[in-house]
Parts: sequence; structure tokens; C-alpha cells
Amino acid sequence: MPRFPVTALRSVDLGTPDLDSSVRFYCEVWGLALVTQAAGIVYLRATGSDHHVVALYQSELPELGAVTFRVAHADDLDAIAANAVKEGARLVSSPAPSEAPDGGMVMAVRAPEGGILRFVHDDVGHAPEPRQGDRPERLAHVNLNSTDVDRSAGFYERVLGFQLTDRSKAMAFVRCNSDHHAVVIADAKVNGLNHVAFLMPNLEAVMRGSGRMIDSGFPIAWGVGRHGPGDNVFSYFIDPVGTVIEYTAEVLQVDDSYVVRGPDHWVWPPGRTDQWGIAPPKAEHVKAAQLSVRYAAP
Repeated sequence: MPRFPVTALRSVDLGTPDLDSSVRFYCEVWGLALVTQAAGIVYLRATGSDHHVVALYQSELPELGAVTFRVAHADDLDAIAANAVKEGARLVSSPAPSEAPDGGMVMAVRAPEGGILRFVHDDVGHAPEPRQGDRPERLAHVNLNSTDVDRSAGFYERVLGFQLTDRSKAMAFVRCNSDHHAVVIADAKVNGLNHVAFLMPNLEAVMRGSGRMIDSGFPIAWGVGRHGPGDNVFSYFIDPVGTVIEYTAEVLQVDDSYVVRGPDHWVWPPGRTDQWGIAPPKAEHVKAAQLSVRYAAP
């Protein structure tokens, strides 16, 4: 296995026009738990060891404020910053001790597409909670819309040391550890957030979590099904302010022996949208939601 400078996707910052409603939803319905509040930001954790997986803050419209990754060594922060600037990114903050509750060293850049990527080292963690059958353990991946998928994927490869795992007609899948993908880059007419995926313990947890969502008045937006690239089970929902979120499980684990496959391989028969053939076609309102959340303005 190669050494990945970035070792994991840790968290996302999500802007919401109704902070109180979003906090209630993610804690009482989605399955996260409150960690702390500071400087107008509400930090929510899953059952795993990450300090938080979602940071919520007030914004005029739903937006993606930042995507945060963990790096292997403090020196990787400087190297990533230098490489990012060479590839057209803008340095937002140089490596420095974090003043946020998660601590550690932090550095941030604004990628060419406009989104802020944050990198942390030696951040604060939690003792993992006992596995629970219907609560997320951590983030699985973030899916980002891009007007130039190959350019975006190349940025992750050249600057961040990710590896391309698969390339379908519409998406590039890149990884920074043994998970098939930590970031998915989707072809779109706008740059921004497509959706955020939360890792559940197993298929049973995806189903139980989906049932809880339905009981709480949030119907399945797409799924349940099993994806092609990554082989993961999925169930998509739309949160109260319009952000698309996903329960997923059983993400394919890969190593250097994995053979990257292209668009000619990832083709479904007409009418099929997943491996099992049971997920219905994605509704137009779901497609619209997947294009509605933009990056926070500079």
C-alpha cells in the first residue's frame, strides 16, 4: 500500500438557514450526537473516534463551508499547501495550531473549483462508542459536483496524493486509504456539494436507519440499492434544508492490486440504476437537490 499523505475524510462544515432545526434533525433523527458549540458552530459526532463529522453553522442558504481531511504527518500540511498553490488553489490559512475545539494543527486551501479543503493533524478524538445498529460510525465519502471532473480528480491525485479507483461516465472515484473512495467527483453544470455519505455498521443498520427516517417523515429519496463502483449499499435522503445525505455500508476495500475500470465497464441495462435492480430511477426533485448546495462564498 502506498503512503497516503491524506489518511482519511474526517468531517464537513454545512451551512444551514435554520440552525436549530438542522441540529435537531441530525441529533434526533439522523443519529449524530452533540459534542460542543463554539463561535456559532455546532459540532456533531458519530459513534466513531472522530471529534466531529458535521459542523453546522448559520447561513443564508444551504452551503458547503469546508471538507476536512486528516493527514499523516505535520510536514504534510506544508507540502500539500505548496502543491495546492502550484495547481491553482489559494492558500486560506497556513499551518498553525487550531483554535477550534478539535485542536491539532490545521491548514486550509480554496480549491480551483471554489470549495475550501481543510487539513488537520493530531486533532482531538473520542473513545469510540459501542457499535449501535442504526447510528452512523463516521463519514464514508463526500460527493462533489464539478464542471471539469478530470481536472478535479487530477487535483486530488497530484496535490493530495489520492489515487483514482474507478471512472464511470459521470463520476471519478478517488481514495486515500483502503476504502474504495473518500471523494466522488460528479460531472455537473455547477460546482458544489452533491451529497454527503455516512457509514453505517452494515446493511441491517442502513435499513433500520432508513426506517427511522421514514417514521420521522423523511421518505427515501433514492434507494435502497447497491452501487457499482465501491459496491456499497445506499439509501439517500434530503435533510430539512435541502441537503442530500446518504446512509451507506459495505464499502469495497481495495489495495494496489485493484484494477481501475473505466466508463465502458460501468454500464447498466436500460432502466436499471443499481446492481440489484431494485432502486427506482432518481426523481427530478432529488436530482435538483443534488445540484442546489453550492460552496460558501469567499
